[in-house]
Amino acid sequence: MTETGAATRWQFVLRDETVTVMLASKVAGWVKAGDLLTLSGDLGAGKSTFARALIRELTNDPTLDVPSPTFTLVQVYDGRAFPIVHADLYRIETVDELAELGWDEAADGALVIVEWADRIGNGIAPDRLDLQFSIPADADPRRRDMVMTGYGRFATRLGEIKAIEDLLPEAGFDGAARRYMTGDASTRAYERLTRSDGRTAVLMISPPRADAPVVRYGKPYHLIAQLAADIRPFIAIDKALRQQGISAPEIYAANIDAGLAVLEDLGSEPCVTADGPIAERYLEAVGLLGKLHGTTLPTTVPIDDATPYQIPPYDLDALLIEAELMIDWYAPQIAKVAVSASARATFLAIYTRLLQPLIDAPATWCLRDVHSPNLIWLPDRRGTARIGIVDFQDCVMGHPAYDVAALLQDARVTVPDALELRLLGAYAQMRKAADPRFDMAGFVQAYAVMGVQRATKILGIFARLDKRDRKPQYLENLPRIEAYLAKGLAHPALAELKAWFEAYVPRALGAERS
Repeated sequence: MTETGAATRWQFVLRDETVTVMLASKVAGWVKAGDLLTLSGDLGAGKSTFARALIRELTNDPTLDVPSPTFTLVQVYDGRAFPIVHADLYRIETVDELAELGWDEAADGALVIVEWADRIGNGIAPDRLDLQFSIPADADPRRRDMVMTGYGRFATRLGEIKAIEDLLPEAGFDGAARRYMTGDASTRAYERLTRSDGRTAVLMISPPRADAPVVRYGKPYHLIAQLAADIRPFIAIDKALRQQGISAPEIYAANIDAGLAVLEDLGSEPCVTADGPIAERYLEAVGLLGKLHGTTLPTTVPIDDATPYQIPPYDLDALLIEAELMIDWYAPQIAKVAVSASARATFLAIYTRLLQPLIDAPATWCLRDVHSPNLIWLPDRRGTARIGIVDFQDCVMGHPAYDVAALLQDARVTVPDALELRLLGAYAQMRKAADPRFDMAGFVQAYAVMGVQRATKILGIFARLDKRDRKPQYLENLPRIEAYLAKGLAHPALAELKAWFEAYVPRALGAERS
């Protein structure tokens, strides 16, 4: 595959018609509504064979009659997921003739397959997948060659598709069925891979972050907040966790540059039910954290044999810019208040006084997302290995109280107060048994501070997901986060911050909720 400008090219040798049909079946899994495929090549080069096989796959009808649209110009089919428009523009001389055919109406929301697209020159859309067929000279008469080229936005998609197709055989999952899994609040996507023998794996698609606007210090938000910019931190932390006996997924194969990894499928057995946390499983998760936090851990871990990864610090800049998300998104969007510059300065000063002692304390691996969506119960394993964990690429060196707060003040499921206290006590007793110098009272205060910081951040994140990313489903969790915030602010050490919220954003404490 080579790339030139805004185009990505991929070459195929189609030894016979069977191979052409197999490739069409693959392409059927790559395309979606709104896509444009252009087919070019001399008569007999294989365009019609490919188009027929593609349409039959998309309609799930292997015997469907798919005549060439040479004379009708346009044929429309009802696909399983979207309409399919098959057009032949050989007899078209101007773009205006397409309008007379009702082209725009037929193509809206459909996959459009066009033969002889060059007949309308620049009238063809710039974002497309072009398939150019040819008959090689002095070769088996059944053979056809094909060059697949992605233009515009399809260039990036084709590059990702090619990288996945190359990676699956390396992982032992060539030809596996692929099914989209529920994604998360990030740009990552996941697919479950299923082989013919029933074995499964998970394909993680985690492309590098796109260029982001500078927000402060000449840096974008994700760099200040110490968020992973690509898949490298995931690879490194995954291996490091497994070395500690923690059930992170085994990595079967990865393409780091493309942001792809084929992972062990840990299953989908949760640590919660519709009624809330399963106490036994949360106790094991607390034990996992206690074991990890009681271990001396390195600050540098390997990505591979030659490349080290330095785990970044959860420093003051990161913690403060996260907390400011509440002011930037939640306050105006949910609380309907504008926080003045002086009130913001006071907010940051209070938080700095609260956070600095925790930043100065001994640090450990802070995974940052130890909560129910990322925890999987593995009943066939023993001890803390029964907790599978799948989200940790944003790991930083930080205070251990953060991850304990993330688990016990779960953003998506309510942890009852009694269970929270029981779990917090179990964690503290485990740490105290391992190290008599463990300061229980100091940890409880740190837990309150980190819990409030996390709640403040999540209020901003969920408001941002609604306003900026069009994901309103996260708003249903706001009352829970507000309750966690109010509970944390009840600690005497946070009285000043509580007074700030009461003065400027009382809605965050559950007041004035509509």
